[in-house]
Order: sequence, then C-alpha cells, then structure tokens
Amino acid sequence: MFFSMFVLLSGVITLVNAHFELAYPPPRGPFDDNNEVNFCDNYVHAAANRSEFPLSGGFVTLASEHVSWSLGILLSTVQDPTSFDNFTTSSGQQQLARNYASATGVGSFCIPLDLSNTGISGVGDGANVTIQFLYNGGDGSLYQCADLTLSNNFTIPSNITCSNSSTTNTASSSSPSSTSSGKNVANRIAAPGFAGVLGFLATLVVV
Repeated sequence: MFFSMFVLLSGVITLVNAHFELAYPPPRGPFDDNNEVNFCDNYVHAAANRSEFPLSGGFVTLASEHVSWSLGILLSTVQDPTSFDNFTTSSGQQQLARNYASATGVGSFCIPLDLSNTGISGVGDGANVTIQFLYNGGDGSLYQCADLTLSNNFTIPSNITCSNSSTTNTASSSSPSSTSSGKNVANRIAAPGFAGVLGFLATLVVV
C-alpha cells in the first residue's frame, strides 16, 4: 500500500514539475524552469543580439514534458517588449502569429511558422520582432520568448532539424489562420505537409 501511494505521489510531483523548453529559435535568455510562469521566462528586456529568422517557410522546435498540452504563439513588433500588453492589438486582443492548438505526446516537436502570412502590420523583411510562446500542460500557463530579425534571404541551418521525437523531416511553409484575435479562433499546429512529423498533434483548442 505504501509503495502504491509513493508511485501515485511521484506521478503528481512529475506532473506539477513538467515544463516545456524552446530549442529553436534561441530563447531570450538561458532556460529557467522556475521562472517559466512569468512573462518571457522572467527575461523582461529584448536580447542584445537578435536571432535571424526566415520571413517565410520557418519553423520552431520545442521539447514538451506534458503528455497533453496546448500552444499559441504571440508576436510583438515593439522593439523592446516588456509586458503582455506589447503582444496585443489596438483593441487589446492577443496578436497571434500561430493560433492556439492542442497536442499529445512527450518529447521534441517541430511547428511550422510562416510569419509572412500573419497579416500583422510591421512584419516584413528586416523587421525586429519578438515571439512569445504560451504553453499550457493543464497545470497553468508557461512562457518563453525569442527576439528575432526577419529576413527574406535567411535559411535555417541544416544542422537544426525539424523533428518530432524520433522522426525527422525537412521544413516547409504553412499558412497560419487569422491573427487578429486570440478568441474564437483555432488552427492545427501541424500543416498538411507535416502530418508525418507531427503525428501526435490532435484536437483543436478554442480560447
């Protein structure tokens, strides 16, 4: 009986301590799992050296420690976004580069991110932007940010693979849905061409 209770408690502790970690593009600062509950993992100011990122045909990779989770990607064109308000539209709604969607599976995930189709003003070749990842595994929201300079001519290095756990594929473009609001919108994390890469992705989430 004591052993059964220990196993049960261990599972609860694992769930509470589960996190996600952004792998690519590089996050705003070194990963700190204790601060993921805060804006941009508690890195308030933009990184001094932004990462170059393709305006179209890009992807992001992350590691998930939750079996079931949801993710949305916000975007700010403010040069030094320091609060959640900098990731909203003029009407106060979340400015989404990728709509919220849910997925299942623990391990590495690759998510297409074509910023050229967001329709967000100020997103273009040479623009400095920040994307913020909003991840929820069922026990609260977690946040990480990446500060980017967009380029029509940049290609993600070949040593950065687009992979889902043990499956590896190359990146292709996706078409994100409307980004004007974080409410009443939903879209699959995986684009049709990524069915094999993101086979774990499942039901949609409407926030």
